[in-house]
Amino acid sequence: MPNREALRWKHHSENKQMRIVRKQIAKHNREPDAVRRKVWMDYAGIEPEEIGDDLPVQERVMPRGEHSRRAAVLAAALSTLADQQPAAAASRPDPVETGLHGTVIEVASSQVRVDVDGQTLRCGLRGSLGAEETGETNVVAVGDHVVVAPDGYGAGAVERVLPRRSALARPDSFRRHLKQVIAANVDQLLIVASWREPAIWPELIDRYLIAAERNNLPALICINKTDLAEDADGCRSAAKPYEEIGCRVILTSATRGSGIDELRSVLRQKTTVLAGLSGVGKSSLLNAVHPGLQLRTGDVSDFDSAGRHTTTQVRMLRLEMGGYVVDTPGVRDIGLVGLRRRDLAAFYPEFAALARRCRFADCTHAREPGCAVREAVRAGELPRSRFETYGKILADLRQ
Repeated sequence: MPNREALRWKHHSENKQMRIVRKQIAKHNREPDAVRRKVWMDYAGIEPEEIGDDLPVQERVMPRGEHSRRAAVLAAALSTLADQQPAAAASRPDPVETGLHGTVIEVASSQVRVDVDGQTLRCGLRGSLGAEETGETNVVAVGDHVVVAPDGYGAGAVERVLPRRSALARPDSFRRHLKQVIAANVDQLLIVASWREPAIWPELIDRYLIAAERNNLPALICINKTDLAEDADGCRSAAKPYEEIGCRVILTSATRGSGIDELRSVLRQKTTVLAGLSGVGKSSLLNAVHPGLQLRTGDVSDFDSAGRHTTTQVRMLRLEMGGYVVDTPGVRDIGLVGLRRRDLAAFYPEFAALARRCRFADCTHAREPGCAVREAVRAGELPRSRFETYGKILADLRQ
């Protein structure tokens, strides 16, 4: 028989091995322990009301109640910051408010002269200013209201061009689909013609009238050099078609001083842009209205009876009686950019009532049969001069 002690030892060893096996099986089958991680909270971007004692914390790394205390401190800090931000924003300098406001009185290449409370500053343009996608070739024009940053030495930089309330423009010389702004923020357009030297040009007057209406500018006409007329009735006859459509016409002679008082009255307290051919006497008229200007004048060329350019660029002049005048070089083409043939007759109000009697509703009054406008011209009911200029302008327009 086996030894009793040996049997007991064998049984003990087997039990020990079984316990080890069972432990290994249990360890293998049980769920893994949760990973113990420390919680370091970043409160940036968390609203104060979202922070409390019920945060899921696996391991306490601060005393009990510390979360509540820190949340209260954070809420107070955020509230103080919110109160300070509006005050800081209000005290932050606005470049439009802190800069000097002035009016552009002269433009030359990339430099402009700006009138700031009677002081003239020579200014450059900030590189951020541009005329892209505006349909215009120049970002700044005479008459523009601008914000200027002075440099303390009589110069500065134009920071911003303020919105325009009106503008007079002409087609660009090389890019006809674009326009060049001649003057901005003006109250009225004064069309200056001369009776002789150079001779009155009704077509140009009509072009200026169209430009004024398309730009919502009241227009006046000044016929100068009436002292060269053989008969004063001829000047009054030339003015009559325009007076009949409601346009004021002033007959002047800068050499004799006639009509100057009337001209002075229409310029007073207004910003007026002068337009007309060179040699018609714009500078002479301004010298008569305001002798202190002392503008240079020029004679008429003997070769072609055209005026020599004494004004070489657009400039704005202050009048002692109040107001400004914008003196421009002789401009021949103006106001017709984008105008279509079928819309031209709308700028001849004397045609409107007669056009309803034309055979065709879309009559251009050029060659169509049954045109009531042409019949009225033949009958003397409409001035031939206006109809002839209408035809010349019509021929220049696209369909």
